[in-house]
Amino acid sequence: MKLIRWGEAGKEKTGVIINDLKYDTSAFGGDYNEDFFENNGLIRLEEFVKANKGKLIEIPTGVRLGSPVARPSKIVCIGLNYADHAKETNAALPPEPIIFMKSTTSLAGPNDTIIIPKNSVKTDWEVELAVIIGKKASYVEEADALDYVAGYALHNDVSEREFQIERGGTWDKGKGCDTFAPIGPFLATPDELGDIDNLRLWLTVNGKTMQDGNTSNFIFNVPFVVAYVSQFMTLLPGDVISTGTPAGVGLGFKPPVYLKEGDVVELGIDGLGTARQELKAYVKN
Repeated sequence: MKLIRWGEAGKEKTGVIINDLKYDTSAFGGDYNEDFFENNGLIRLEEFVKANKGKLIEIPTGVRLGSPVARPSKIVCIGLNYADHAKETNAALPPEPIIFMKSTTSLAGPNDTIIIPKNSVKTDWEVELAVIIGKKASYVEEADALDYVAGYALHNDVSEREFQIERGGTWDKGKGCDTFAPIGPFLATPDELGDIDNLRLWLTVNGKTMQDGNTSNFIFNVPFVVAYVSQFMTLLPGDVISTGTPAGVGLGFKPPVYLKEGDVVELGIDGLGTARQELKAYVKN
């Protein structure tokens, strides 16, 4: 299945994509959140869709899409998980996954505007494969890790490099700004994707290709990452793990290239659709 959330920000309804058409499933009840995934929501939703075949209302073209998961308890990210990206940033290959967090308030829809934070001069892009957790995971074995995955989604791990690298402390302060986690357009269940170790992911800025990579170049693959993270924190249903970005980020250029107001970022992953985000400068409300 392909799950979507649609409508006004903060008031999204649920839906599914069937044969490239979007349908409203709000009559199913509830949201695509922790409770949904914890209580066999995917199975119940599939049964609901089958029972209502031919009766579901099509969602109008052009409607806003939100993140396909409602606010998760955690957005966990893996840093430097592609060898080419580590090389371009002059970083050593990590002996173990690097873990950092994005704030849940950074969550946004796939085509929402990215707001350049106040005082930012180094806002950057990172196309990534996001993993959505389907059931509570603690001390998971790598061989069992994929049993805990509900699905996958496209994610732009937007980053402010000065905040992240030059302001001291952890990376988190450059990762969790508002709108810095646009996810979607949809959550695809594993059966929709095939080989997750061979997915092309790409990103352009103003039509120019910046990133063009493949998950076959992971340093740590999805099962390892899910199992590894679960050794240090309990993962709850609906949590997101973003698995790292390939080469081609703005920080890696010589000289570096960063996003400015009016820029347009487009990105995609095989089987997970595409997203488009325009950059605007922060304006105090």
